[in-house]
Amino acid sequence: MPTSTPEITNEVPEPVARVADAMAGYERPWSLCGGWAVDAWVGRLTRDHGDVDISVFQEDLTVLFEHLRGWQLVAHDPNVAGDTSELWNGRRIDIPGHIHARVSEPSAEMPERLEDPGKQGFGLDIQIDDRDGDDWVMRREPRISLPVSQGIAESAWGLPTATPGVLLFFKSADPRLRDKLDFAALLPLLTSGQRDWLRNAIELTGHPWLARLSA
Repeated sequence: MPTSTPEITNEVPEPVARVADAMAGYERPWSLCGGWAVDAWVGRLTRDHGDVDISVFQEDLTVLFEHLRGWQLVAHDPNVAGDTSELWNGRRIDIPGHIHARVSEPSAEMPERLEDPGKQGFGLDIQIDDRDGDDWVMRREPRISLPVSQGIAESAWGLPTATPGVLLFFKSADPRLRDKLDFAALLPLLTSGQRDWLRNAIELTGHPWLARLSA
């Protein structure tokens, strides 16, 4: 679902709107994440996107499997090859894991391998995250968590969206150029509470962003 639209404000971009329509009626927590979520908070298109990322919780995978029945779903986790194109059968997906998804169409044959999912029509990338009761547990690290109600909020697009602090936490693991640009774009938008939480979270492993978060 690539796009080159120069700027967006409160209007939901078409690729995101299609995913929102697909998730309508899903009765478990989910959130827009990744680059589109950054754009949702910033209020403009910051860069092009090859797909749409959302997050769901591991404990809800059975519900997700039923909700997206009829889609072509390919699950990736430590138990399968990274470029597998084997359709997900609803099995448990270990963390870290994610699902590449596309609407099943009679004319759309499954590729032999998923080498570039976005270009192969799999425009939805579903991240699998961990939850303990009301808390979102980050990277399976019990010391790094926050209430789901603080990790997901409604953005100006009217969609559940991962909050800026959560987005930056996941982007801090191995920051690429685009992650550094996202950090610069989101940093001014962090509330004092989000800034404190992010600083404390990445302080456990040490990170070059700590100095700027403490400024």
